[in-house]
Amino acid sequence: MTDTLILALAQVNPTVGNLRANIERIREARAEAGQRGVELVIYPELSVAGYPPEDLVLKPFFLDLIERMVAELAADTADGGPALLIGAPWRVDGRLYNAALLLEDGAVGAVRLKHDLPNYGVFDEKRVFSAGPLPEPIVFRGVRLGVMICEDMWQPGVSQALAAHGVGPGAEILVVLNGSPFETHKAGTRLGLAAARAGENGRPLLYVNQVGGQDELVFDGASFAVDAGGRLVARAAAFDEDLLVTRWNRDGGGGWVCHDGAVAPAMENLSAIYQAMMLGLRDYVNKNRFPGVLLGMSGGIDSALSAAVAVDALGPDRVHAVMMPSPHTSTESLEDAEAAALLLGCRYDTVSIEPAMTAFERMLAPVMVGRDADITEENIQSRARGMVLMALSNKFGAMVLSTGNKSEMSVGYATLYGDMCGGYSVLKDVYKTMVFQLARWRNGVHPEAARGPAGRVVPERVITKPPSAELKPNQTDQDTLPAYEVLDDILECLIERELGVDEIIARGHDRDTVYDVWCMLDRAEYKRRQAPPGVKITSRGFGRDRRYPITNRFTSLL
Repeated sequence: MTDTLILALAQVNPTVGNLRANIERIREARAEAGQRGVELVIYPELSVAGYPPEDLVLKPFFLDLIERMVAELAADTADGGPALLIGAPWRVDGRLYNAALLLEDGAVGAVRLKHDLPNYGVFDEKRVFSAGPLPEPIVFRGVRLGVMICEDMWQPGVSQALAAHGVGPGAEILVVLNGSPFETHKAGTRLGLAAARAGENGRPLLYVNQVGGQDELVFDGASFAVDAGGRLVARAAAFDEDLLVTRWNRDGGGGWVCHDGAVAPAMENLSAIYQAMMLGLRDYVNKNRFPGVLLGMSGGIDSALSAAVAVDALGPDRVHAVMMPSPHTSTESLEDAEAAALLLGCRYDTVSIEPAMTAFERMLAPVMVGRDADITEENIQSRARGMVLMALSNKFGAMVLSTGNKSEMSVGYATLYGDMCGGYSVLKDVYKTMVFQLARWRNGVHPEAARGPAGRVVPERVITKPPSAELKPNQTDQDTLPAYEVLDDILECLIERELGVDEIIARGHDRDTVYDVWCMLDRAEYKRRQAPPGVKITSRGFGRDRRYPITNRFTSLL
């Protein structure tokens, strides 16, 4: 029985389905760990397949390849270097599980199966995986490790069963493999739950989390370890790959104490949100092999912030901004769009949509005779801009970046096949009031790992002028919508908190305004079904998190 143990948390960024690359990344982290004297390297949940693999795990051929590659990886551990604790989809007796596999001495030494399968929010693991039994500890170098997989830690049952194992001695150290997506303030929630599990059982706990973007999900890493009292003793960097090495010694009472654990600083909220948007966009573009992004630069705050995130994520040489003026575009917008592009150092072009507006007016005149101009002509402008962007995307290969925010997407203040065109959106889950906060924050802070310039990147007038779609003379957003401070509070109550009308009114809102916003929210569901994916930021992002019927008459009953 050993009295010392060196454990490493390998916070890696896998790509779903890229099995060979994922295995090589596991090997690279193992090699680094071996140079630092590590005995066991612990990887995130489903790190071999990438998380979440969704219906890929329903392909037998995919699972066959995983088993073959895990066997190759296990063979590596016969070299006397570190053992591995990895996550993979794994078949046992004809059933598929989300599993943790201990690889040591050239073989798969132990298998533990996820017991609590999440089936809420972005998670639907019960659809593809079977639930495993309550796990038993794994013995490694004479030390009993209580291995849990993500959701197993969120309730006390699994950790209690491991610590007080009924057949043999209980676990001495708790270990959790995770694929826990980012959302605002979630890092504190994770740490609090881990501290609770450690304190309840009097056992230290190590928590390794995936990092990287996977479609709309972003995994923020920030892996950590807490001692038996729940005190933080080590933490990896957030939003970046990291290898966190922890050294443990048995104390006089038989418990385990961590020495020499590095503690990376916690990240404040606006910084974390901005980093999530950067990482989500960077990985979406790079993992899907786009050469860069293309976006409409309107002179407004949404496109200015989207462009800033894109330049910070990819570099100015991979971002192309296009101003597409109409006769309704103000001189200020023309100046502000160009100024934003100059501050960022990205390519900037101007393509007028006035000829397209004239052409559509002539084309449609015979069938619209006698009809006054209305929202139809406004939407034609937006769709002409979408056509320009998609044409440039087809010609040069860059992905169109949609610039709409959550407030607009919530109430349908967006045009299908127009400003909703795009392959991805960094603001999809960011309310308009937060857009303003992030723009001011970015002007004062140069984010870590940002590839854009330091200093101001969003012109001050873009932040201070009234928002407008500029689809008709003297138009502002508040001609149609409540003030964004009011709108966003009502939307957060309806979406994130699921409050009723009377509860929202009690917060000081007008009844008719609350009802109107609710109706707009429900009516816009069909648009959101056709919107591009975007970075999940809040607890209830549109798409995977919030699933409402398009045909829905509930509000009309009130």
